[in-house]
Amino acid sequence: MRWPFDNTYVRDLGWLGARVDPVPVRSPELLALNEDLAVELGLDSGGLRSPEGVAVLAGNALAEGSEPIAQAYAGHQFGQLTPVLGDGRAHLLGEVVDTRGRRRDLALKGSGRTPFSRAGDGRAVTGPVLREYLVAEFMHAVGVPTTRALAAVATGERVQRERPLPGAVLTRVASSHLRIGTLVLLATRGSREQLADTVEYVRARHYPDLAQHDPMALLSAVVERQARLVARWMSLGFIHGVMNTDNMTLSGETIDYGPCAFLDAYDPATFFSSVDAMGRYRYSAQPAMAMWGLARLAECLLPLAEGEPDALMTEAQERVQAFAGIHEEAWLDAFRPKLGLVRVGTEDRELVEDVLMIAKEETLDFTNLFRDLARVLRQEPTPTLDRIEDVPRWQQWRKRWLDRLESEGEPVGSRHALMDGTNPIHIPRNHLVEEALAAAHAGDLAPFAQLLEVTGSPFVEQEGRERYAEPADSDFTHGYVTYCGT
Repeated sequence: MRWPFDNTYVRDLGWLGARVDPVPVRSPELLALNEDLAVELGLDSGGLRSPEGVAVLAGNALAEGSEPIAQAYAGHQFGQLTPVLGDGRAHLLGEVVDTRGRRRDLALKGSGRTPFSRAGDGRAVTGPVLREYLVAEFMHAVGVPTTRALAAVATGERVQRERPLPGAVLTRVASSHLRIGTLVLLATRGSREQLADTVEYVRARHYPDLAQHDPMALLSAVVERQARLVARWMSLGFIHGVMNTDNMTLSGETIDYGPCAFLDAYDPATFFSSVDAMGRYRYSAQPAMAMWGLARLAECLLPLAEGEPDALMTEAQERVQAFAGIHEEAWLDAFRPKLGLVRVGTEDRELVEDVLMIAKEETLDFTNLFRDLARVLRQEPTPTLDRIEDVPRWQQWRKRWLDRLESEGEPVGSRHALMDGTNPIHIPRNHLVEEALAAAHAGDLAPFAQLLEVTGSPFVEQEGRERYAEPADSDFTHGYVTYCGT
């Protein structure tokens, strides 16, 4: 089959990484293939399913035009700089221009050791690979900028973690795999010329409307995309779990779904990641942590800016601090339609914050709360809201909300339709993901396939699949821990 590679990263920045081939696996077998994405990329899904196609997706063969490279980058891991990280278990195969004219990276994850592997084995386990596949495709379905999964391939090998587990390779598609950590590496270890060349590559690839050689404008553009991205996470109850600077893309896409999870009962202090003992990346901290990472980006870009140093420092700080206002606006823009609102009102923030406080104190399920609000407008049963014990408080908020809706002068029917198209009924609930991954480890892919199908239509009530909209019991949630998969 034809693979239309056009590899600008290798041509322009080939020194920013290690040219190394994926390490072949024993017995590759296709676990999942994203046929719609394949078509979008201009690839032949039948060819991808063939033994030759699976060999490429497993790292056992190189497609014509592929120029594998393990990218180099640094990263602040839980606030501490690791000077050199890089792709320790990933290979960028190359880039294709898709059917809509967008340049996309094709990369393998779990494809073997590279010069950046350190003590790692370079492999991935089936569970984390399928988790990333599930959650990334859900995020795409709800319109959140994200890397995506093209394929998952079993390796036929065992990977040693706490115990031997089945191995797999993920094919990840991204606008690029350039990260804040990419520029951190060059700002701390590279030359000014290398940093300038990479910044210009980022601008040309992701922000072509910006003027050349204006690092402060690029900083503002990345700040805006990250602010809007995190606001979307917050509106879905998504907890990334590992917002290190090597996991913050310069394109503004979500990347790395290792220890991610979703809220069940609303509690802004929630975190699940096994590697985040202090809750640095808890749900409520995600905006502040994004802003912290963007400050590290500003430090990288300052050496390229022209002007008086103190004035440039002040300007950079102001551009990073603009995150707060952009995020607040984007957060409200995300939550208004969750309440059926389309116009800006001065009381909107208080209205949202108050219903979230009710949700916290009443331990209401975050996702089902907002689905129930649309049921209020349709005068249907509201099983989540019916759990509220402080009924007068709820009724007071309900009246304020209904008055606010009425002030917009739109038919009620249009509002609950807006809400149902904004608030997913199906998300990759933590207990369902774990259930699907446990079955996959035992060789049964049916639960994974069904969960993928359900969450691929996140706004549609699906008869016979009501259990997919139910939260986990409290015992599961209180003891739940996620792992990064390395």
